[in-house]
Amino acid sequence: MNRMNMMEQVHLAGEDEDDIYGGFNDYNATLDVDDLQHDTSFQKAVMRTSHGRRPPPTAARGLGGVPGTAARGRMGMPSSMGRLNTGAVGGGQDMARPMTAVRGAGYTSAGNRAAGFDPMNQAGPAPPLEPKPEESPEEKIRQLEKKVNELIEESCFANSTGDLSLALEKAKEAGRKERVLVRQREQQSMGDQINLDLTYSVLFNLANQYAANEMFNEALNTYQVIVKNKMFTNAVQMYVTMGDMNYGRLKVNMGNIYFRQRNYPKAIKFYRMALDQVPNSHKEMRTNIMQNIGIVFVKMGQYNDAITSFEHIMQESPNFKTGFNLILCYFALGDREKMKRGFQKLLTVDLKIDDEDKYLPHGEDKNYNLILEVIKNDSLRQIERKRKYDAENCIKTAAKIISPAIEAQFSVGYDWCTEQVKSSQYLDLAHDLEIDKAIMFLKEKDFNQAIETLKSFEKKDTKVASTAATNLSFLYFLENDLEQADKYAELAMSADRYNPAALVNKGNVLYARGDYEKAREFYKEALQNDSSCVEGLYNLGLTNKKISRLEDALDCFYKLHAILRNSPQVMYQIADLHDQLEDTAQATEWFMQLIGVAPTDPSVLARTGEIYDNEGDKSQAFQYYYDSYRYFPSNIPVIEWLGAYYIDSQFCEKAIHYFERAAIVQPAQVKWQLMIASCYRRSGNYQQALETYKKIHKRFPDNIECLRYLMRICSDLGLPEAQEYATKLKKAEKTKELREQRATSGTRRGSGRGRRGEEEREGSGGGRKGKSKGRRPHLDDIGDEPYQVGRQEIDASYSDPLGPQMERPKTAAARKPDNDDLFDEDVGDDLLPE
Repeated sequence: MNRMNMMEQVHLAGEDEDDIYGGFNDYNATLDVDDLQHDTSFQKAVMRTSHGRRPPPTAARGLGGVPGTAARGRMGMPSSMGRLNTGAVGGGQDMARPMTAVRGAGYTSAGNRAAGFDPMNQAGPAPPLEPKPEESPEEKIRQLEKKVNELIEESCFANSTGDLSLALEKAKEAGRKERVLVRQREQQSMGDQINLDLTYSVLFNLANQYAANEMFNEALNTYQVIVKNKMFTNAVQMYVTMGDMNYGRLKVNMGNIYFRQRNYPKAIKFYRMALDQVPNSHKEMRTNIMQNIGIVFVKMGQYNDAITSFEHIMQESPNFKTGFNLILCYFALGDREKMKRGFQKLLTVDLKIDDEDKYLPHGEDKNYNLILEVIKNDSLRQIERKRKYDAENCIKTAAKIISPAIEAQFSVGYDWCTEQVKSSQYLDLAHDLEIDKAIMFLKEKDFNQAIETLKSFEKKDTKVASTAATNLSFLYFLENDLEQADKYAELAMSADRYNPAALVNKGNVLYARGDYEKAREFYKEALQNDSSCVEGLYNLGLTNKKISRLEDALDCFYKLHAILRNSPQVMYQIADLHDQLEDTAQATEWFMQLIGVAPTDPSVLARTGEIYDNEGDKSQAFQYYYDSYRYFPSNIPVIEWLGAYYIDSQFCEKAIHYFERAAIVQPAQVKWQLMIASCYRRSGNYQQALETYKKIHKRFPDNIECLRYLMRICSDLGLPEAQEYATKLKKAEKTKELREQRATSGTRRGSGRGRRGEEEREGSGGGRKGKSKGRRPHLDDIGDEPYQVGRQEIDASYSDPLGPQMERPKTAAARKPDNDDLFDEDVGDDLLPE
């Protein structure tokens, strides 16, 4: 019925040809599909169809995003042309349905469908996401296991990087989470599914981290938990396929802990338990355990038991380390024959290194040479080099140890070792042993034998001849035989021009001869051949310092300081150069650093005190001079400075102690005795001063200064000996005058020079010597002009060595007439008590 009404409307629209738009807006309300979204029956019917069960297509909307009837027809109900074929007139199926004016072109009620249900394509808002289901208990357990494994890995990585505290913390956290995991399994009734492998890994890692952090008791307790728990047997077998061997490893770890605790009996016990549990098929591990047992016996002094273990290893699987330990045990027991057999056995050990000819270039084969450049210094090659170096070091060290013991003279023993090496696969070591023999002669201070031994290498191959000539040049240089040192330095350079040691020796010879420029060139050439030659760099700095190239010298020593960070010699040279460059701040800083490295060196302390003294800081200077005196109480300049410091501070009694020390060091110098007496006199102790002067006169009867003060102090004290000393004084002065006349009787010039010298000596004692003006002290072991204390001449014409005393205040007291003869013109006011 609806279809007939619609067709009628179409005909009516066609009849009204005057209004071409008439009838388009006239339609039956029952054809409006906008209300179908509210029609419950229609929606249920659509949902029961296959279309309703399909997901909505993505292209359900028309062009421009506006839904249209054609779009819904194509994407909605199925049809051959994209529209329904039910609109034929008269209900026929041949004619297509004509277009209708149900809606205006391009307009739609999109808002309603956007907010609700689209009946054609069912497009609408996406349904809400279903809530994620809660994790099952099994999933939680798996996540916790994963976290525990991650913590174990982090702990191992931290241990490999050296962060032991972090490794231990991670191991403990893994243990805590593993216990939480076990409780969760028990709560879920999954106790039969406990992961013993994980528990074993956690405990094993925790024990290792305890041992690495030197928490030995905790580590042992953790290992005991693993060993005593029989449930770990299956887990251990799965872990390393052989449970007994792994338990043996645990016992080895426990033995190592007892060894580090110096509990040697228990260490042996656990090593033997481990040896019993390790199968015979694992020979290498059994060998290592037996070697540990032998080392523990050595620590306990049970050399026979240690020899039993080492001999068994040398029979089953010989190696250099065990062979060397066996020779040491024979040496401790003093068995010469076994030492020889042990050394011969050591030479038969196979290094298991392929022929090194494979590293030689093959002519024109460029591809092979390129491969050779890659592999000749790879990790495998480095392992081979290290193995060979260790073997050679064991052989040479063993020869040094047993050569004095196997024969009456070490040279004979060394010759025997050399012959054995020559007949073995280590023939190249024979020359090295000869060089070592010469060095042993040097240690014995048998220079002639050392020189003879080294001279035997002159006609050897280039490398050995260069080494021997270098050592010979060094020996002759030490003996100050510069000609021979120069000769062998030239021989060493001719054998190997790129030998830095030979170039340094040649430079040393030129340096000793004073040819600093040429010596500098040889040192520079040595550094060009080997930039790490510290001897050449140090000597180059000294040479630059000699020729007043202070900046260049400073640069050399700064480079050397970068190589030798805590070398006192280098630090001293840097400080001294800064002082010569008048950079007092830098000099002080470097001397302070040097004191931190060598706090007991008296010359460095004295030098630092001298710098502070020049700056006017007397308190700091006194501290460093006093520390220098404590470590070296015989340094005269330091003693003199300390005595002068106390005199300046008006503490003459304390100065006496230092002058007494100087008198002990230089007993022939009357100067220190006179200073002691002067200190007594200044402090008011006239009686002690008189006794001191008398002792001085008794030892030095011709000393004029002593006689003068004896005469004056006796006069002050009213003693009758004053006249006696006055007579002796005149006689001594007369004798001195006659002696000087005889000494200067040659020429008038000599006579004048003698008088001037007398006047200078008389004037030199008038003032106090504040501090030593002599040469600055240097480090004793630096080869740059070592400090020497110069001799001081006896000053015959002596005034008060402590300088003039402070003037006494004038008083108004009248003098007694009977004492006027005591204060004649020969007695000065400075002898009066203060």
